[in-house]
Amino acid sequence: MQSNVKSLDATSFNEVLKNSDKPVIVDFWAPWCGPCRMLGPIMEQVATERSSDVVVTKLNVDDFPEIAGRFSIRGIPTVKIFRNGKEINSTSGAYPKEYWDQLLDNIK
Repeated sequence: MQSNVKSLDATSFNEVLKNSDKPVIVDFWAPWCGPCRMLGPIMEQVATERSSDVVVTKLNVDDFPEIAGRFSIRGIPTVKIFRNGKEINSTSGAYPKEYWDQLLDNIK
């Protein structure tokens, strides 16, 4: 099954943030993180339902620790939302879909 959540690497991270005309959600995660695995399907749902509003991405902090460090990621999952390359929101922890719907409704 094709994922609607785009996995980022060191190159695509900067490109997506710089070039997106929509807000970009970045889920900072790691495969060994239980709460991250709980949040994954929720982010997939958000990506599917809101593809016209936002771009949903994820970045594995184990693979790209320099990017995690650049954004002071101290715990995962951490989700940051960017608009025009600038951070506009940051949340740590796994929250239910209703939380994300409400948050995204307020940043349009």
